[in-house]
Order: sequence, then C-alpha cells, then structure tokens
Amino acid sequence: MLIPGYLTAPLLLLALLLSTACGASTSAIGGTASSGTEIILATTTSTQDSGLLDVLVPWFEQESGYRVKPVAVGTGQALALGERGEADVLLVHAPESEKKFMKTGAGVDRRLVMYNDFVIVGPPSDTAGIRGIASATAALTRIASSEAPFFSRGDDSGTHKKELALWEAAGVPKPAGRQYEETGSGMGQTLRVASEKGGYTLTDRGTYLSLRGTLDLEILVEGDPPLLNVYHVIGINPKKFPSVNAEGAEAFGDFLVSPEAQKLINGFGREKYGQPLFVPCADNSCGLEDTGD
Repeated sequence: MLIPGYLTAPLLLLALLLSTACGASTSAIGGTASSGTEIILATTTSTQDSGLLDVLVPWFEQESGYRVKPVAVGTGQALALGERGEADVLLVHAPESEKKFMKTGAGVDRRLVMYNDFVIVGPPSDTAGIRGIASATAALTRIASSEAPFFSRGDDSGTHKKELALWEAAGVPKPAGRQYEETGSGMGQTLRVASEKGGYTLTDRGTYLSLRGTLDLEILVEGDPPLLNVYHVIGINPKKFPSVNAEGAEAFGDFLVSPEAQKLINGFGREKYGQPLFVPCADNSCGLEDTGD
C-alpha cells in the first residue's frame, strides 16, 4: 500500500521513537550494568545493616561525582550478579568463592579492603552452655547435641558459607527439623529472629554491634582463627561485559583502598560502640594471608 507523502515523515519519526523505546526497555529488562556516572555496587547485607555504606558511599559520591546504587544481597548472590555482568563492582566476604569467581574471568582487580570477625551469639541464659568455649566448631557441636534452636541465614551469603564450613569442620551433621531454621534473610533480620525465639546464630561482629541495643543476644564465642571475616573489592571485567562502568568501578575500588576511606573505616563505630566495626587492611599491614587472585 502506498503511503501519502504528507504522512511519510511523521510515520518515520514514530517508527524511530518506537525503536528507541524498545531498545531502552530491552536493556533495562536485561539488567545490564550501569554506565556514565552511575555505579552498581553488589555487596553484602553486613555492609548495609552495619551502617558502613551510609558513611562510605556519600563521601565517595561527593568527592568523585559518581552516583552509587548499592544492591545489598548475600555474597553468593552478589557474585552471581557479577557473573552475569549485572553489577559494576563487588564488595564481598567469601574468599574461596571469590577465587573461583576470578577464575571465570568475570572479575578483575581483586583487592583487600578490611576485615572483622564472625561471632556466635545466643540468649543470655545460654541453654546450650557454650559461653567462653574457644573453638567455634566445639560450640556448634554442643549446640547440636543440646537441641537448642539455631538460626541460619540460608541465603548463600558469606556468613552462610562460613557457617556451613564450620559445621563440616565440626564433623557433625548440622541440626535438622525444628532445631535448625533457615531465615532466607539478611544478617539483621536473622539476628532479630534469633533474638525473638531465644536461639543461636553466627553473625559478623559489625552487624551485631550495630543492632545490639535492640537484641536479647550476647556474644558467647569469639576469637577463634576460623572466624576471621575478610572483605575484598572486585571490579567486573569490561572485556567480558562491555556494558559495565569499568571506570566507575575502578574509581570506587581505588577509593576503598585509599588512605581517606581506610581512615573512615577505622573510625566507624568507635565512638558509638567503643570499638571499630571493621578493621582497615588495604596495605595488608594487618598481616592477613594474601588472598589475591
């Protein structure tokens, strides 16, 4: 059918607009990483629940001109986002999983940022009798035999991965049935559930301290070397995912290991909790084993 000349230009313009709109919609649905001044940061719930991101992100945005969009999920989910190119940069805390991630070629420039530690918390009554036990695995063995309730994140986070590794190291099956409940939630919510139901859980120290005033839980086991909790920043490989904001990711990584950010991390929590919630260690002066790729 012939189109009258006076309709040709408007129809061509309409077709162009529809084509552009469809292209934008497809990109958004596909969940591609950001570009320009926006940076998608996939990180753990502990950095959000502790309040650390509320300190670091505004400072970085003010100094750099970038805008950070945090996606706080478990480390397993954060790594999965990175494997699909749906984030620009990761801040995660599961070194063994991170190494496997780097071998896929999805990540670049993995750098040590900070650490804190995991602790086992439980009700003040400590029905399982684990208070002061030096070994985390021995404490878990006693919890299992006591039939006291234990609450797991169950979300493939770095904390969940550490918990499963500790059960395996203990050489006992993790509890089953009503004694063991997976919340499927972040650290903050899991702590609240354990508090309400008088149970035990494994948590990073930072999130526990930030919520301690609202919880009926106490630190019962701490200081065991396997409870070390190390955080790295990882950029997503632009050669594998051309849509990622590689410059923004590098800028954010540079910021986290800079003296300014390390000073912010070192001071975070000191005034309110009497101790830092995280320990900066970008230069490895803390003597941590080099876990680079």
